[in-house]
Amino acid sequence: MVCPRCIAAVESAIGKVGAEAIDIRLGEVKLRHPLSGGQLQALGARLESLGFELLDDRRKRQIEKIKTVILQETQRLAGQKLAVSELISRSLNREYSQLSKLFSETEGITIEHFSILQRIEKVKELLIYDEMSLKQIADALGYSSSAHLSAQFRKVTGMTPTAFRQRGSRLRRPLDDVGDTIKYKTNP
Repeated sequence: MVCPRCIAAVESAIGKVGAEAIDIRLGEVKLRHPLSGGQLQALGARLESLGFELLDDRRKRQIEKIKTVILQETQRLAGQKLAVSELISRSLNREYSQLSKLFSETEGITIEHFSILQRIEKVKELLIYDEMSLKQIADALGYSSSAHLSAQFRKVTGMTPTAFRQRGSRLRRPLDDVGDTIKYKTNP
């Protein structure tokens, strides 16, 4: 879940199966009472029809928490200046090496690459809004320079930020899709 509409959709789905949510946050729901087997199955089907997935496996929940931490940090301009590894380790209260291994085995991509892809999607969003210069975007997202941002953007997308800005929003991916069938270019 990324936005208030997503939260409202999940809350509605929970209500339709006869359950009550106490708290709904990005990727997590706390229910007043446990669900019966039938309710859980019905909720899973409703969430799937809305484009969500019910995470019932401990490993999947860990992966989702890692993605949530990265997504929250990416959405926060001029966020904390912690390394992604330190931020994830602190947030999940586990050794980064364990989390990194789990993430790579499950997702087929490293946490670092996933984080880069999230940042590039945020860059795309800011380029489309056309309210900030490339230097301002680089500063806001913690890049060392606009040249570093440009090089990374080109490595990931195969085009310069300027070329992307000219082409527009049709080249953006929904944030929930970042990490799915990733092709990370290594040549500029």
